[in-house]
Amino acid sequence: MFDKIKQLSKDTAIYGISTMLGRFINFFLVPFYTNIFAPDQYGIISNLYAVIAIMNIVFIYGLDSAYLKFAESDEFPDKKTNFSTPFISVITTSILFVGLFAIGQSYVNQFLSIPHEYNYLIYLGCGILFFDALAVLPFIYLRLERKTIKFSSIKILNIVLNIVLNLFLILYLGMGIEAVFISNLAASILSLILLLPSILKKLNFSFDKALYMRLLKFGLPYLPGGLAAIFIQVIDRPIVEHLTDLTTLGIYQANYKLGIFMMLYVVMFQYAWQPFFLQTAKEENAQDIFAKVLTIFMIIGSLILVFLSVFIVEIVTTPFFGKTLIGKDYWSGISIVPVVLLGYLFNGMYVNFSAGIYIKEKSLYVPIVMGIGAATNIVANFILIPLIGIMGAAIATLASYFMMAAGFYFAVKKHYPVNYEFGKIFRIFVSIGIITLLYWALNQNEIINIWTKLLLVIFYLFLLPIMRIITSEELNFIKKKVLRRK
Repeated sequence: MFDKIKQLSKDTAIYGISTMLGRFINFFLVPFYTNIFAPDQYGIISNLYAVIAIMNIVFIYGLDSAYLKFAESDEFPDKKTNFSTPFISVITTSILFVGLFAIGQSYVNQFLSIPHEYNYLIYLGCGILFFDALAVLPFIYLRLERKTIKFSSIKILNIVLNIVLNLFLILYLGMGIEAVFISNLAASILSLILLLPSILKKLNFSFDKALYMRLLKFGLPYLPGGLAAIFIQVIDRPIVEHLTDLTTLGIYQANYKLGIFMMLYVVMFQYAWQPFFLQTAKEENAQDIFAKVLTIFMIIGSLILVFLSVFIVEIVTTPFFGKTLIGKDYWSGISIVPVVLLGYLFNGMYVNFSAGIYIKEKSLYVPIVMGIGAATNIVANFILIPLIGIMGAAIATLASYFMMAAGFYFAVKKHYPVNYEFGKIFRIFVSIGIITLLYWALNQNEIINIWTKLLLVIFYLFLLPIMRIITSEELNFIKKKVLRRK
C-alpha cells in the first residue's frame, strides 16, 4: 500500500513545486495591488475576475473531466481522436461564447458596477477566456502523459510574464487597473503558443460522434456542477459588494487570498490525485489505499491549518523591504483567514471523495451535490453578512465546502464504498478545537506572543500521537517522503 502512496507523494511533490512556485509568484501581486490600488479599484478587479472564473466553466462545459476519463479508454483506443473530438468542440463553442459575451458587454458592466471608463475591460476578459479555454485540454494531456516538467515550465512562464508585465505597465508606464487584464491576456496567449507543439502532435482533425456523445453524457453534468463549484468560490464577492460596498469587498478579497497557502496544498494534491486514482482503481486493495491517502492528507493539512492560523498576524503585518504582505488598509479582515483555510481543507476532502464519481461514471451526482453547496453558500451569505460582516462570508464558504464534502461522500458511498478512517479524522478536528480554545484563552489573558504561539504549534504535534491520530509507520512515511522533500 505504501509503495502506491509513495508514488502519489512523488507526483504531488513534483506538481507541488511548480504549483507553489507559480502561485507564490502570482500571489505577490496581492501586496503589489493592495499597496497601489485603492480598495474600490481592487474591488473592480475582484468582481471581473469572478465573472471570468464562472465563464471558464461555461467555456469548457465539462469536457475537461470527460477527456480525463476517456483519454485512454479501451472503448475508444485512438488517442488522437480522443483529443481532437473535444478540442474541436471547445474551439467552435469558444468563438460563439466570446461573440455573445462581447455583445452583452453593457449588461455585464452594469451588473458588476464597473464604472463607465472601464467598459473596455470586458473585451480583455473575453480574450483571456478564449485563450485559457483552448489551453485546458492540452494541459490535461501533459498530466496524463506525466510530462510534469513541460507542464510546470509553461505554468511558471505564464505567471512570470504576467508579473513582469504588471510591474512594467503599472510602475513604468503608469497604467491603472487595465494593466492587470492586459498582462493576463498576454500570459494566456503565451501559454497557448507554448502548448502548440503538443496540440499539433495530438490533433488529427477527426471528430468521432459516438465518442462525443459519451463525452457529453459524462461531462455535461460537470457544467452545472462546475458552475456551482465556482459560485462557491466567487459568488460571495458580488454579494459582499451588494450588501456592503466596493471598499469592504476589496478588504475581504485581499484577506481571502491569504487562503492560498492551503489552496496550494489542495491543488497540488488534486493534480497528482486524479491520474493516480484512475490508474490505481483496478487494483485489489484500491479502497484501502484511498482511505489511507485521505488520512495522510488530513494530517498534513491540519498542520498547515494550525501553523498558519496561529501565526497569520505576524505573516501579514511583518514588513519586507518596507512593504507588508497586504496593505495596512486591508488588515481589518485578517480574522477571516483561519476560516478560509479550514474551508479549503474541507475542499480537499471533497477532492478525495470525488474518485468514486470518475471510477463508477456517476457524474449525475455532481450538479446535485455542487448545487447544494452553492445554495448553502448563497443563503448563508445573505443571512450572515448583515450580522457579522465579512466573517459571515467566510463562514458561508466554509459551510458550502463542508456540504460538498459530505454530499460527495454519501453520494458515492453506495456505489464505491471506502472505509475511511473517520475516527482519526474526528480526532484531528478535536485536536484543532483544543488549539483554538487555548489560543482564545491566551489571547483573552493578553499573554499571546510569538513564543506562546510556537508552543501551541509544538503542542499540536504532540497531540497527533497522543490522540492516536498518527501511527509510527505513518510518522516515518511523512518524515521520509514528504517533509524531507521540502
